[in-house]
Amino acid sequence: MGYELHAVIAGDELLCGWARGVPEAQVAPLRQGLSLLPITDELFDSVTDGSPTGALGFRRLPGGFGESLARWSAEGPVAYVEAEYFGGVGEQRAAVWVDGTLALGPLDEPTRKRFSRPVSPISQALRRLGARRTLGEDEFEAVGLDSHRNNEDWLSSTAPY
Repeated sequence: MGYELHAVIAGDELLCGWARGVPEAQVAPLRQGLSLLPITDELFDSVTDGSPTGALGFRRLPGGFGESLARWSAEGPVAYVEAEYFGGVGEQRAAVWVDGTLALGPLDEPTRKRFSRPVSPISQALRRLGARRTLGEDEFEAVGLDSHRNNEDWLSSTAPY
């Protein structure tokens, strides 16, 4: 079974406020005061500025969208994350914008401090957004990113704006 995610993650109020002005945007609630905006084909087409995709090494970051994320981050930290796994093999990428600038990443490898367990790129980004893990789980699980396996599943739990 696979896992695929291409999304923006930020605080509830920030992300829901932006989504109100974009008919193609659908926001899904996460835990710990965060929300997720899946990058659907429709949203991708509505926010791209026509410049090439693949900025910062991401596969589905719409052209020019990094500038939008930087602007939003003036109101609070904003992350863009991608994950693609099938049969336990795959990759993650994450970046976080804070106060109008790229503050973390892009990350594509887990970090590991001596004698500690590895921390995935998405968990590192979630930490910058204020997510906290509990015993036996990482930030990815703590905010509920393990509750759906792809963007389509997330859409079933979204709120239209």
